This record gives sequence, structure tokens and C-alpha cells, in this order.
Amino acid sequence: MQIQPQDIKTNRGQGNGHFNWQKPASYLSMLLLGAGITLSGSYFLSQKPLSSQTPLGETPVAQTAPTLQTRLPISSESNFIIDVVERVGPAVVRIDSSRTVTSRVPDVFNSPFFREFFGPVFPLPPSQRIERGSGSGFIISPNGEILTNAHVVDGADTVTVTLKDGRNFQGKVLGTDPLTDVAVVKIEASNLPTVVLGDSDKLQPGEWAIAIGNPLGLDNTVTVGIISATGRSSSQIGVPDKRVSFIQTDAAINPGNSGGPLLNQRGEVIGMNTAIIQGAQGLGFAIPINRAQDIAAQLIAKGRVEHPYLGIQMATLTPELKRNINSNPNSGITVDEDKGVLIVKVMPDSPAAKAGLRAGDVIKQINGKEMTDASTVQQTVEKGRVGSELQISLRRNGQDLRIAVRPGAFPVQQSRRNN
Repeated sequence: MQIQPQDIKTNRGQGNGHFNWQKPASYLSMLLLGAGITLSGSYFLSQKPLSSQTPLGETPVAQTAPTLQTRLPISSESNFIIDVVERVGPAVVRIDSSRTVTSRVPDVFNSPFFREFFGPVFPLPPSQRIERGSGSGFIISPNGEILTNAHVVDGADTVTVTLKDGRNFQGKVLGTDPLTDVAVVKIEASNLPTVVLGDSDKLQPGEWAIAIGNPLGLDNTVTVGIISATGRSSSQIGVPDKRVSFIQTDAAINPGNSGGPLLNQRGEVIGMNTAIIQGAQGLGFAIPINRAQDIAAQLIAKGRVEHPYLGIQMATLTPELKRNINSNPNSGITVDEDKGVLIVKVMPDSPAAKAGLRAGDVIKQINGKEMTDASTVQQTVEKGRVGSELQISLRRNGQDLRIAVRPGAFPVQQSRRNN
């Protein structure tokens, strides 16, 4: 509803919530007549009424009006959030994408019997539809390289980038990496404002967190909170297919924030907003910027990312898990250890299978580093390189073994280049 001037009323004075300007005017006339003192309209702003009982010739004494509330002075100084938004805001963009989805027409609609029965003019269901999406991103180079989420632009036919100043550009997807949900988009422009990247490895819970993006189509929205936790595994937040240790924040993140920056109080990008848990409040997650920056560099250089891959399914071993496995006659394995990372399954023809790893093995160390949970194993493998040797110390049937494994490249085509 558009507010008209007559709809705006001052909420002071009488109990009905509206200020009656006629009564103050009559009070003002009484004061003027009783004291013979000229009074201007600044009376109502100064909050220092003059008594009408002051004798002539004496200096009036200012008194505080009991019916008016004292106002605190408003500081003209901006806070650090305003400073961050003013500096970083121009480098945050909106990304609109569209993709054509083709659906197969059921064979029954194409059968001669169907055509003969219903006639040739029977409307067929649409075989194609256009899906549209919107997200956020931030400019990392003056020549138009933009970091965003893979799910914002993956498979898009067209990508439109809108800057804060209103300019629109056609974007080209240099590459996407669904395993980390990172993508890089390029626009043809120069001398663009850019963000400053921070160091996400130094984050600590309790630090300030500022999110800028376009949630629910509301451009240039700013939300503020703190870093709630770091190192959240993908399985903890319900996306086990991702290879990311997420930053958790209570800064509000909603659909459309995806791909936007998470900033510290100095205005440095510490993460890329990417995920929310359905139905939860005060829980948002971001990809650490160190991780996103490493993936982006590979996408810019090669258009794809090679992720080291062992080919095992694993679980963090606990005494309870040990009891459940040993009491299940269909498990096919027997566990003797209470701690470590249990290999549940080895994929056929995988690097792990070729090296001799088996279901039931318990990983204790990789390259001399103790492995306490499955996410630590995944992170250790991910930090390596395809073809680089990993020394895995494990327990098998009560014996200590050491096996060398050379990770291969993840077999699924997880990145793409749109020309």
C-alpha cells in the first residue's frame, strides 16, 4: 500500500495515538497572553517551556516539560558494518540464470491407437520448459571474474550479471565444480570494483560475520551475526556429496544469498554463502574462502577440477558401531577396534581396490597423521594430489599393516566449461 501524506500522523499527545495540533495552538495563545512574551515554534523542539506565572521584570526560569520525553543525541559517526558495506557492496552482484529442461513425452501419446481415438488435435504435454534461478556473486578481479555457487549457474543456457550500479552483462561460465559447489563466471568489463580476500584458516567462533546478497529477490540485502562454528563436515549439515568443511554462521542466509560473500569486520571475504538447513533458524553455512579460492584458480586455468579419489565408503568407528556390526550376521565383516575409521566398502577397480584395501580395515594413520574420524580422512585425501602416494597405516584382523595408495581422479564429470 502506498502511503499518502495525509496518512502520516505524529504519534504523540493524546491517548488515541494522534497529536491534536489545535490544542497546543490554544495553549500557546494562553501563554502569549498571560506573560506577554513572544514565543516561536522552536518551543516544541527545545523542550524548555516558559512559565506563564513569571513576574514581569524577572528572568524566566526554564523547566523541563514533564509531558515531553528527552531525546538522546544521534551520533553522525558510522559503525564498522556501514563502512564494510560501503566498501564491499559495489563488488557484490546479482546472477540470474535460465536453463531449458527437456522432458520426454510418454510413448502412449505417440501411439497410433491414441491418435486415432483422440484425434490429431489432442494437446500434448510440453516437452520443454524454462527454469529460472537467481543468486549472488562477488567480483574477484577487475577484468570481470566472479565467484559464485555451482548450483546457481550449473547447466544454465544464459547467465545475466547485474552490478549494484544497475549495469547488466552477459556472463560466461568458465567452469563449475559440484563437489565443492564453486563456480566462476566471466563478464566482459574492466576496472571493476573487487573484494579483498581474507584467511579462513584463522577464523574463530565468536567473530563478526556480515553477509551481503540478494535473498528472495531483495537486492543488496545486508545481514549480520557471528561465526558460530568452523569445520562443519558435509555429512553434519546434510550434504554428504560435498567435499567441504563448512563455516557455520547465524547471520541470516536465505535462498538468493547463494554465492554471496561472508565478510569479517575488516570487510575481507572469509567465505561464500551456500547452504541452509530446511526448517532451521539461525543456521547458515559458507564455503571457506581459502577452499573456494583454490577451486576457482583451477577453474580459471583449466575449466575443471581434479579431486583425489580413493574409492572407499567409510564410517567413524565407535564402540557402539563395533557392537552393531559384530552382532549383525549379514555385515560380512568383523571389527576388533574401538577407534579409527572403518572401511565399510571398497569400490571395484578403484585406487583403494588396486592397492589392496578391504572392507573391515580400520584406518589409523595417513602419512603419519592420526585419523580420528571419516571427515579427517576425506580432508587429508582432498589436500593431496592425484597420483601422489599416501601411506595408510591400518589394522586388519588384529594385525598392523601399512599400504601405499595412489589416489586417482574422481570418476564423475564434476566440472564443466560452457562455451
